[in-house]
Amino acid sequence: MNKTAEIYFTFIVTATGALLSGCATCNGLALDTVGPLLPQPPAANSPDGILIVYSAYEANADFNSRNPDLPEYSDYKILTADGKPLQRVRNNSGTILQDPVSVELPPGKYQVIACANGYRNLIVPVMIETQQSTVLHLEGGGFWSGESAFSQPNAVRLPDGQIIGWKAAANL
Repeated sequence: MNKTAEIYFTFIVTATGALLSGCATCNGLALDTVGPLLPQPPAANSPDGILIVYSAYEANADFNSRNPDLPEYSDYKILTADGKPLQRVRNNSGTILQDPVSVELPPGKYQVIACANGYRNLIVPVMIETQQSTVLHLEGGGFWSGESAFSQPNAVRLPDGQIIGWKAAANL
């Protein structure tokens, strides 16, 4: 093999290994159930709760969006507690700020499959409570109102320490 072919081969093997190891780290990750911060003022007048997922930003620009200069949150899936597909969420509110979508769901336990910054797709169990908002921050470095209230026992964290949500009341 010539020098260029060796360098190319080494690069391909290294890149493939990095991609495969990145996927492997997500599959064995067990996270606590994320729920709403309790108590909080009612989020709606319906008996449903609200799920807001700040998923990782899309890798490619959407030049058809309202503002192609702003990043968009990636789409995600909602599954029932036993893993059956429930809903695919196009995670762009359509506003000028391109906020994530608020999804109304009946109270109960669900699973969210979403892209997390640095972790690819994660399966995160979530608890939806009546008239409460459950928020997931998977975009990396998200802003939390009341972040000072987080402590070791009430925060759900990724292995790198990033807070992604509040533990559901049943897990405290």
